[in-house]
Amino acid sequence: MIRTAVATDVPVIHAMVRELADYEKALHEAKATEEQLHEALFGADPALYGLIAEDDVTGEPVGFAVWFRNFSTWRGTYGIYLEDLYVRPESRGGGHGKALLLELARIAVERGYSRVEWSVLDWNQPSIDFYKSIGAVPMNEWTVYRLTDEALTAVGRP
Repeated sequence: MIRTAVATDVPVIHAMVRELADYEKALHEAKATEEQLHEALFGADPALYGLIAEDDVTGEPVGFAVWFRNFSTWRGTYGIYLEDLYVRPESRGGGHGKALLLELARIAVERGYSRVEWSVLDWNQPSIDFYKSIGAVPMNEWTVYRLTDEALTAVGRP
């Protein structure tokens, strides 16, 4: 049901990234191309890792997770940052999302990583409830900050 993504999965991953962006009401922000995803996942210096959830009967991809390693200076170990997890609406409730998260947890434990973390939109109550049901806890004291577009260019130029 869960397998490591391969290069031929890039078009379906790209399609599901766009579906996720649409669900999150931010399709206009989803600018990544298939070529960029391919390079990030399978280029000479991969920075991203992927998992595919397949339908038990048809074997068709119905969800995905993409992640990268982060590092905790406090714990002195790597961790996993889950960038995206998505299951197509018609396949939700079938255990695919949980299976993807359990596989990420298995990878973290196997490699000696100290955590798996991710962000969730505060209005996405079904996802919040699901994450809490598996023991995840919100980091309420932390606020995510981001530099992008013009602000990033303004401070990133010498």
